[in-house]
Amino acid sequence: MELDIDTATGNRSRTEDTPASPADVSRASLRRPWWRRWGTGWLFPAHRRAAAAEPPASSASSLLRRRHRGRRFSPLTRRVLLLNMLPIALLAAGVVFLGDYEDTLIEAELAALTVHGEIVATGLGEGAVRGGETTINRLDRDHANQLMARLTAPIGIRGRLFAETGEMLGDTRTLRDRAGRITSQPLPPPNVAPAQRGALTRISDWIDARLRVARSDGEYIELPDPVARDYPWVEQALRGINTRTARRTPDGRLMLSVAVPVQRYKQVLGALMLTHDDAAIAARIRQVRLDVFRIAAVALAATVLLSLFLASTIARPIQRLARAADQIRFAREGTPRMPNFGARNDEIGDLADSLRAMTDALWQRIDAIDTFAADVAHELKNPLTSLRSAVEVAARIDDKEKRAKLMEIVLDDVKRLDRLISDIADSSRLDAELLRSDPQIVDVGRLLSSMADAYNATAAAEVGVRVQLNVLGSGTFLALGHEGRYGQVFRNIVDNGISFSPEGGSISIGLMRERDQVVVTIDDQGPGIPDANLESIFRRFYSERPNAEQFGKHSGLGLSICRQIVDAYGGSIAAGNLRSPDGQVQGARFTLRLPMAS
Repeated sequence: MELDIDTATGNRSRTEDTPASPADVSRASLRRPWWRRWGTGWLFPAHRRAAAAEPPASSASSLLRRRHRGRRFSPLTRRVLLLNMLPIALLAAGVVFLGDYEDTLIEAELAALTVHGEIVATGLGEGAVRGGETTINRLDRDHANQLMARLTAPIGIRGRLFAETGEMLGDTRTLRDRAGRITSQPLPPPNVAPAQRGALTRISDWIDARLRVARSDGEYIELPDPVARDYPWVEQALRGINTRTARRTPDGRLMLSVAVPVQRYKQVLGALMLTHDDAAIAARIRQVRLDVFRIAAVALAATVLLSLFLASTIARPIQRLARAADQIRFAREGTPRMPNFGARNDEIGDLADSLRAMTDALWQRIDAIDTFAADVAHELKNPLTSLRSAVEVAARIDDKEKRAKLMEIVLDDVKRLDRLISDIADSSRLDAELLRSDPQIVDVGRLLSSMADAYNATAAAEVGVRVQLNVLGSGTFLALGHEGRYGQVFRNIVDNGISFSPEGGSISIGLMRERDQVVVTIDDQGPGIPDANLESIFRRFYSERPNAEQFGKHSGLGLSICRQIVDAYGGSIAAGNLRSPDGQVQGARFTLRLPMAS
């Protein structure tokens, strides 16, 4: 409800909110951006989105929309997929950053280059030097270049030799070009485009190019006629220090370089620089990434399938239970039932069993209410009819004696109505009272003993009927329930027995244990109960009274209330007859089985 204020007149009026129709709600949901529709569905439960959602419609329309709405993937399925796919996605993303593994490969490559450079430098110092121990030693340029080219050719690395003055004496790349060797290389067929690299390969190379910026020691520039000062690590080697470095080329490759001093009798005669690109390392990194990506793809596919299967075993049964609950909610005819998942030995099976039991209990309660309302209307109609007839006749009769008799009938009917309404109110209130209160421990032996003493001292003694208690077994007899309600049950049955027993008879109450139950039997010496009515006597408003008793003195709800109380505590009550050896009925017996308190 909103408060509208007219700015012109100042009048205020209240307007009722109009609930949005299902079509308006669906159109409003489609107008939301896709990231809101999907993001909230993936991450946030519905009850947390209630404040930001569209204005809620009525509960009936929302249930109908949910029942008829089709979903490709339920929110629960999407959440299961997201949570199961996230670790694999993080694993696949983490493989991109193979920093430690690549650093290990680079260190191993630089160490191998250093060892090979020391071998070549040692060979140059021993076999390509002019001079002796007493003369000035100098590198023989031609001899050193030939020896360097032969020692570096087998492993395919580039070697450059610098003199102690800093000038470059030789480069294996130009030396091999001037060697005049004839090499053969197969050419691709004409009009055939060169093989294209795969998408994963291009992605891996692009990632490596970006990561090399942080991994390199600086930029590597190829000069046409370099000298030692153009390479700081070569200057270090000319001072007698082995130096290695990894630098990034303009095209994104990583160039690995080592500089080793060439010595003769501990005299530095020059510096040898060996360089090699990271093509082999990049290939190994790329292969590792591809292998992990393949494994992640297979694991992801298996995870998706297993997640869908897991979600289907959870979401679909819940959806079926929700639709069945909607059908029960909107049922107008018949009694729809919840689906049976009894074969599932899990929580969903337990939920389905509980919902089925709850639904059955609700239908039984509804049927009982309908039957009770019809019975109440019928039972109230009889005294009202009699009362109306007596009043109508009394208004037309002038005889005082006859009018007095009619007034007695009116009073009896009024008392009968009062008694009937009181019993009906007690029976209606009983269900709610039993459901709201928790069972307590009741000492049945003490309760029956006190009740027997009270009957023998008052009511039963007036009609000459004795009540006696027979206890089988020792100890206490503890049952779950309420002392007041159990006392009401025992008094109703004992009162019935007294009304049917002859003068000078007795009511025998037996008390014993049987497994996990406290068993109470109440026997009288009356005419018994017809075998056809052993169960019907517990129905509401059923009355089978002695012929000498005034009609309408009992409402017929006593035994029905007894069964209602005992059933609410998990016990049972049954009626039977006591028979002699020759089959003659000697009285009625009521057997009560009450749950024993542990």
